[in-house]
Amino acid sequence: MKFLVLKKETLLFFLAVVVVLASISAWFMLKAGDSTVFNQQSDKDIREIHMVTVEFKTKMKNGKELEVYRWDPGSISMKQGEKVNLFISGINGEKHPFYIEGTKIKGTVKKGEETIVPLQFNKAGTYRIICEAHSDRSHNGPMVADIVVN
Repeated sequence: MKFLVLKKETLLFFLAVVVVLASISAWFMLKAGDSTVFNQQSDKDIREIHMVTVEFKTKMKNGKELEVYRWDPGSISMKQGEKVNLFISGINGEKHPFYIEGTKIKGTVKKGEETIVPLQFNKAGTYRIICEAHSDRSHNGPMVADIVVN
């Protein structure tokens, strides 16, 4: 019959390794619950808001395809006078020329690219981002999002 004999130093070494591995595992498990939060207030003077272009498609029973384009999220909020950089990622659709109603802001979002739109509104209200290519139902829209300024 053979017995396993461990010295005190060997036992302490294995115990230390187990404690270190358990600590690392616990740290990773706690970090796994973290989630990405969009539209959060940053430490900078300019807040970042992220938006994407989205396409929904469906096929009717008669074989006809329907599609519609949207901005996601469809509504964003900001404070009056706040500086915001709106990052719009082109995911679906080749390009989306847009304007923001009631302003001189215009631009184009292209598939696979990110368009940055600096925003600052000194007047409260709702400003609509309108895609000119998808302005109504006959053009797979309306592709409209609201910027609510409080």
